[in-house]
Amino acid sequence: MAGSISLSMSQQFKRSGAYAIPLSGGKLYTLAAGKTNTPQDSYQDYGLTIKHPNPIPLDENGYVPPFYLADGFIKIRLNDANGLTVREVDNLLVVGPSSGTGGGGGGGVDATTVLATGDIKYRYGDGQLAGFVRANGRTIGSSTSGATERANLDTEALFNYLWQVDSTLAVSSGRGASSAADWAANKNIALPDGRGRVLAGLDTMGNSAAGRLTSTYFGSDATVLGASNGGESSTLVTANLPPYTPSGTVASTVIGSVTVTGYATSFATGSGDAAHPAMNSNGNSTYSVSGTASGSLSGVAQGGTSTPFANVQPTLLVTTYIKL
Repeated sequence: MAGSISLSMSQQFKRSGAYAIPLSGGKLYTLAAGKTNTPQDSYQDYGLTIKHPNPIPLDENGYVPPFYLADGFIKIRLNDANGLTVREVDNLLVVGPSSGTGGGGGGGVDATTVLATGDIKYRYGDGQLAGFVRANGRTIGSSTSGATERANLDTEALFNYLWQVDSTLAVSSGRGASSAADWAANKNIALPDGRGRVLAGLDTMGNSAAGRLTSTYFGSDATVLGASNGGESSTLVTANLPPYTPSGTVASTVIGSVTVTGYATSFATGSGDAAHPAMNSNGNSTYSVSGTASGSLSGVAQGGTSTPFANVQPTLLVTTYIKL
């Protein structure tokens, strides 16, 4: 299990004449107990998964960032920015949640039963919350990082966690060699942006893709942590309409006749400038007339305006927080 020592989250000083000044830029070495210079790992989380650099850098105000250690004993060496040793102590007991028994009664605290760095929770409220930051797309970093959501030493663990698990989160002036290097350089990192969004599980989560969210409809790769898409409204286009082919017939008939009355005994067909069919005296001749009729079909639009329609599911709004 994990614990810590009293140096964690403390401000350190060194003497300068008659005054004590913050140990700005100091370095804390964690070493194996009883050994001279054998490093011992320290961690940014009490799950002991994200390592601190060794030595651990103090910030500009001499604050030691939070750190966690495995059970047992530890040796520490605290140097100033010039490498001069300010304090060295051996065989310090790591105090904190532990297996086994000890004074005070009761059992230890299982780290898996409490929130860890990066865990998300909803809260029916707004505003800042101690131990958390809002998933609002703003930034976190050290007190001199220019971060907009929280600029404080206590954001270091979350800074390193986000830097390592999501390479798409922007880091001010670009990503360096490591999260520890960027923290030491007083950079800030963007938080996930959960404003106006519901959360969904990755389509894989350690398994094969379920295919419930695909790039065809989701519009992004649903196997990538932090991917986002979707909108509150949609507008139909022709491709969204069901197939429909109107059919019908427009019929037109032209009927007519021409009647010619004549008095000639006979009028035979001839050649020349005028040629006519034969026509009997006092008789009538009828000519049929035929042809092709054309027309057009017109109508009135039914009043559609392509107004977007809502996609929003029944929703209750709260605030999304991320554990520091």
